[in-house]
Amino acid sequence: MIADSGAVVLARRARRRDRRVYLASHPVIFGLLVATRGRQVTKLGRTVLVQSADAFIESLTRLPLDRTADRTTGGLAREFVADGVLFDQDGQAHRDKRRSFAADLSTAGVDRLRPIWHEVLCRRLAALGAGGTVDMTDVTAELAGATVCALLDIDADPLAVARAAADVAAAAAHAHLPGIRPFGADRRLAERTGELLHVVGAERPDVAGAAAMLAVAAVNTTVAGIPRAVAWCADCGLWPQAARDEQREVLTAELLRVTAATGVLPRVAAADGTVGGRQVRTGDRLLLVARHAAGAHRRGPDCDRPAEPRVAQLVFGAGTHACPGAALARAQLSDTLAMLAPYEPVVVGARADRRSALPGWKSLTVRATTAVP
Repeated sequence: MIADSGAVVLARRARRRDRRVYLASHPVIFGLLVATRGRQVTKLGRTVLVQSADAFIESLTRLPLDRTADRTTGGLAREFVADGVLFDQDGQAHRDKRRSFAADLSTAGVDRLRPIWHEVLCRRLAALGAGGTVDMTDVTAELAGATVCALLDIDADPLAVARAAADVAAAAAHAHLPGIRPFGADRRLAERTGELLHVVGAERPDVAGAAAMLAVAAVNTTVAGIPRAVAWCADCGLWPQAARDEQREVLTAELLRVTAATGVLPRVAAADGTVGGRQVRTGDRLLLVARHAAGAHRRGPDCDRPAEPRVAQLVFGAGTHACPGAALARAQLSDTLAMLAPYEPVVVGARADRRSALPGWKSLTVRATTAVP
């Protein structure tokens, strides 16, 4: 537990820095969430903000949800990519596809993928040992793109995949989040989606749609999450915990909880019901605030008093709506921290990404403070 005043000052500095990514990319949404976060459920017309852990779980496990509704991930998949991908299916087809991805992302599957991102980290982080600087956002983009290419056996440039996936997500954010759609938003989204399909191999329709949607999901959450976690470690002096095997897994879970890369999940109710004691009608739009459900706004990462697993896990959803890539996310962040820890890097430059779909850094530049032989 953070006890001394020096550690408290560091934690406040880390939180101030992290807040910049929200204020830069989604200031209106962030302000709305801050204003309502004291309530577990808030209704604004046909929009329902869900912010407590219990209401969040209830929404994902007890309320029927429309997987193909407009302004949801499933709706985006069906409209702009292809039928038959993971995010837009109901019933047995959805379960079969999830099982297929779950097998690829099981412990054994993650172990098979690990050499891919290890090579990227070893090569890209070597500059720290030579006294240079490293942009962790760019490193993470290559890491994520290379992993997606390996996972789906796609022969493509990892950074090109990452950039195209980021462009699709940024265009889709206008459709997913509340607000007036800018003129031409749908056209730009269709154009960016077409570019991503081309990058991942549109000539292979058997994999192009799934590859595109997996790239959007995996690349954007990874690129948003890992650099923010690195900044927290640097600002709070958490590298000693990251260096110890017995503490690093706890630290990883805490950092994933605090960064909550997909902080808001847009969903649509498929039937009447209740959430947190409030009536929800068919067609109501739900904004499930994973960041607040997991307590990221209240407590920073704490290896001595970590959040209970039931709460920390909420950043990956709940029940049948849980993210199948959770184990992959944990492994990638844990390995990144392990490789960075000997250098004990500090942040020497940070620029928030104002156009990203998820709150993140456009660049996060770090430099080593410890020489590594």
